[in-house]
Amino acid sequence: MSDFIYQSLPGRVIFGAGKLAETRAEVQRLGIAQALVISTPQQRDLAIQVQALLGDIAVGIYDRAVMHVPVETVADVMRVVDELQVDGCVAIGGGSTVGLAKAIALKTALPIVTIPTTYAGSEMTPVWGMTRDGIKTTGRDISVLPKTVIYDPQLTVSLPAFISGPSGMNAIAHCVEGLYSQNQNPITSLMAEEGIRALRLSLPEVVRHPEDLNARSQALYGAWLAGSVLGSVGMAIHHKLCHTLGGSFNLPHAEVHTVMIPQATWFNRAHAPQAMQAIGRALGVAAQDAAAGLYDLALAINAPVALKDIGMREQDLDKAAEIATTNPYYNPRPVDRAAVRELLERAFQGIRPGE
Repeated sequence: MSDFIYQSLPGRVIFGAGKLAETRAEVQRLGIAQALVISTPQQRDLAIQVQALLGDIAVGIYDRAVMHVPVETVADVMRVVDELQVDGCVAIGGGSTVGLAKAIALKTALPIVTIPTTYAGSEMTPVWGMTRDGIKTTGRDISVLPKTVIYDPQLTVSLPAFISGPSGMNAIAHCVEGLYSQNQNPITSLMAEEGIRALRLSLPEVVRHPEDLNARSQALYGAWLAGSVLGSVGMAIHHKLCHTLGGSFNLPHAEVHTVMIPQATWFNRAHAPQAMQAIGRALGVAAQDAAAGLYDLALAINAPVALKDIGMREQDLDKAAEIATTNPYYNPRPVDRAAVRELLERAFQGIRPGE
């Protein structure tokens, strides 16, 4: 066995149906007396529900979180934080909401509590991201890690299939990259393989039977594992491409991950054989079919498999390849612009890996 370093991350997880009701007690446990509730405009009703649970602890709602955390939104929410003398935040929603809460924590070190309603996994990581002038910048800082995460599968029951599927594939992407990251280790690899397995089994049921609470719980469990993996290890070419496509071309976050992860896995197949074996086991396919298995799973849950279907323009592929190969992340296969351009072309067309 190779030498490794595993750094466990601090944090508290409350998991189970109906656990949203424990929000006030958890916020009080953290010593938060003036909490700002954060959501997207679409999830304001949930924010109002959380505000009611918090009672006099809640000093307001900020419901303008958007994808990719634009710096303009961060500046706006910081003005509200200062005006209301906020001493902690409760974020309910997906990656956009959690990302904005992290930006607040990065600037203030205020404690945050997150209540995920999707399978994004950001709530389990010390990774933050912000977009300025079309370029998304990411970093790691332990101060942005939520103090408590409340996983309540009942909150995901109303999540429509066209969001649930890509959101779950986004989580799988975290697991896949964790298996061939520069600092992967036996502990995170166990979590990653289990996360893929849990999501592979649950996502088709979630899409077919949205009210199946057991399937929703299993998917949320897989997403928790995926986020834990992402929070503990580094990222590679897949995440670099997704940050580029999202931050510079404003493509939808989960859908980009869904389209790109089969292609990135295919790209790395010969340079990460152990990862391919683990992915294959989790998907129930041969190691050489790991990338195709991810593609087939996306099709099975009616998720997109081509960049052209989620708003990417073919004339922008060259620019995307240039951005993604400038200051690239670690990757098991050496990254060069021509190879990445070919990868993007396959993703644009939605070509099944191996064909």
